Amino acid sequence: MTDESTDAALDPAELGAYFALIEVSSLLRHAVEQQLKEAGDLSYVQFQLLATLGDSPDGSRRMTDLADGVVYSRSGLTHQAGLLEKAGLVTRAPSLEDERSVTVTITQTGRDRLATVFPGHIQVLKKLFLAPIDADDVAELGRALSVVRDHMRSNPPRSAAPRRRR
Repeated sequence: MTDESTDAALDPAELGAYFALIEVSSLLRHAVEQQLKEAGDLSYVQFQLLATLGDSPDGSRRMTDLADGVVYSRSGLTHQAGLLEKAGLVTRAPSLEDERSVTVTITQTGRDRLATVFPGHIQVLKKLFLAPIDADDVAELGRALSVVRDHMRSNPPRSAAPRRRR
């Protein structure tokens, strides 16, 4: 089953939107990565993991759920969680609900590290990403990107797809 719209070339507006998104994403990620490294010696993925855990009501998530949420390979996430654990920012333990799963929990040191990097992180976002657009544009951008994200999440990449049960 092929969809004609996916086989046709992109029109100039579509191509322009795509290239603008890619460039904005690259420029913003580079600036954010620099800020996170300088302020808290964190990689972008490590920050995502800590922020996700910090937002969780009990500060814990299963490793597979974390990998699916941040769209990162399970093996890569295991490595990053190991680095965070070595730094005292998280702990890992067998899941109470599923003995085959591992639960990651943010420590107080991890919360402190987030508190250290967040002011600069917010400053980078406001200066580079939000400053050139008004509140209505921010709301519209958020709406449009949410629609695209939800569409993409409906058919997730392998790293974010739930594991098949054997």
